[in-house]
Amino acid sequence: MTPLQPQSSVPDQSASEARPIQPLPDELISQIAAGEVVERPASVVKELLENALDAGASRIEVKLESGGVKRIYVADDGQGIAAEQLPLALARHATSKITSLAELESVATLGFRGEALASIASVSELVLTSRVRGAAHAWRLDNLGTGGSVVPASGAPGTTLDVREIYFNTPARRKFLKTQQTELSHCQDVFRRMALARPDVAFSLSHDGRVLEHLNGTSSGERVLQILGSEFANAHLGLEVQAGEGLTGVRLTGFLGLPTAARGSAAAQYFFVNGRFVRDKLLTHAMRAAYQDVLHGDRHPAYVVYLTLDPRQVDVNVHPSKVEVRFRESRGIHQFVMHAVQQALGQGGGARVTQAPAAQNPTSLAELAQWRQQFPLQLAQRAAPFALDRAESGGSYAPPVQHLSTVYPQAYAQSPASTPDADAKEQFPLGFALAQLHGIFVLAQNAQGLVLVDMHAAHERILYERLKDGLDTHACATQQLLIPVTFNADAREIDCALQGESTLAALGFEIRAVSPTALAVRAVPALLADADVAALARAVLRDLEQFGASRLLTEHRNELLSTMACHSAVRANRHLTIDEMNALLRQMEATERGDQCNHGRPTWQQFSLADLDRLFMRGR
Repeated sequence: MTPLQPQSSVPDQSASEARPIQPLPDELISQIAAGEVVERPASVVKELLENALDAGASRIEVKLESGGVKRIYVADDGQGIAAEQLPLALARHATSKITSLAELESVATLGFRGEALASIASVSELVLTSRVRGAAHAWRLDNLGTGGSVVPASGAPGTTLDVREIYFNTPARRKFLKTQQTELSHCQDVFRRMALARPDVAFSLSHDGRVLEHLNGTSSGERVLQILGSEFANAHLGLEVQAGEGLTGVRLTGFLGLPTAARGSAAAQYFFVNGRFVRDKLLTHAMRAAYQDVLHGDRHPAYVVYLTLDPRQVDVNVHPSKVEVRFRESRGIHQFVMHAVQQALGQGGGARVTQAPAAQNPTSLAELAQWRQQFPLQLAQRAAPFALDRAESGGSYAPPVQHLSTVYPQAYAQSPASTPDADAKEQFPLGFALAQLHGIFVLAQNAQGLVLVDMHAAHERILYERLKDGLDTHACATQQLLIPVTFNADAREIDCALQGESTLAALGFEIRAVSPTALAVRAVPALLADADVAALARAVLRDLEQFGASRLLTEHRNELLSTMACHSAVRANRHLTIDEMNALLRQMEATERGDQCNHGRPTWQQFSLADLDRLFMRGR
């Protein structure tokens, strides 16, 4: 018996006569274009909102039915379209936004291809109503009922587009649409992007008669908080940076979510280039690289960032939906964005997350002294020079820092009654230590209330940043050990130590083989002299073996330094004196990215007096 052969639903054209080349019908051309432009209802919402914004609208209303599949209605109060130009609005490649190649190379509008309305009209029932300012009435054009003729209509100045039954004439495409809720979610995403791009414009969105969003025109900061909510409002930093030479006119502004408030998905990431929302690989990589040093695991930061530059420096015509762009100076833009965000995160400071009213903050050293007196220890004890090593601290662990008097000489040299210092409130945002809890946390009091510090996470970040600075400036000081630390090693570890001698030396290590089965550590980085030397050396050799000497100090430098810092940071159950705890607080305040450890976990948390009152139901 002959086995059954699978049947193909695709016609076999190889057996038939070759077809002649011929022009495609206009209707089929538009439907093919619609496949690129109109992927789903959200694509229609995007194109119509872009047109409304390009028309100078100050108020835009969006109504959806059945997730946008049944109906998409967009009305604006823009400049409107003259009656004689309405048929052109639905024609393919007809637009008022560009007239030459020069204008195409410096596009300043959101839409410009001239294909959106034609593509939408080819796969839906579309009614276009518009009235220019000063006209006696509006005019209407639809692609079905009037047969393409323009007729008088009622309507306010501006333009209204009523799109019904998407893909009614191409049922195969309609089958690919998802559930109403899914399509609605995509439409809402587009709506929010447009609202973030133009906070000065009022937007409203309703679905099946129910209002979902109503946003009045406002500032960019207020609009961001409206869209991203209170969680972002309580954990973000402002961003405003102007590029230097080589990138004249390039500016980066916006709002960066703190790493400690990172999320499980990238849904709350908004990047705009000259007002256009983009999902560009170069920019996404720059943002990810800027955050990688402070993110925990696979968490994703939230941000709203606006990049503005000369339109001639960016090509927005590289993707049908215009979500990708190409920069003339791509490397320069990548480096500018990455370093600007890194710097903002490094200088942000957790004290900016929750701020008390200005009246509650000290404005001088005199005021600072007054609230310092609330602490259980006397001011004289606070101002005492900090112990710097084991000998001075009676054998307890001391973070390797300078004396506080050399770090903050003005603050500690003056008496409480000295000349007021207006910057005093900024110098001590983490306050002063009260106690150590279970050998893990440091309790401190500041002007806002209570500060709780994870001492290992905090010290880990401090060491990490100092190691990076030392390696960057080739000033990684080495500490020779009086007695070399010897440990058993396998053949791979010994080979790594021999082959990577120069790399280890650059990091401040001197590791030599003393037998076929043992290595001796003769020197370590001075910052890490108090670490478990053998464990630290093994960890460094492990990274050296995994990544190789040539890549260890380039591609994987920060991973290595993070490992070193983690092995050397103060461990749990180490007793710290009050002075040592205060030294740790001062170091945290002076350290970039001091709010998170190397793995993105928070190093401290602020509990305001209001928070404490709520815990104990005070005032109720």
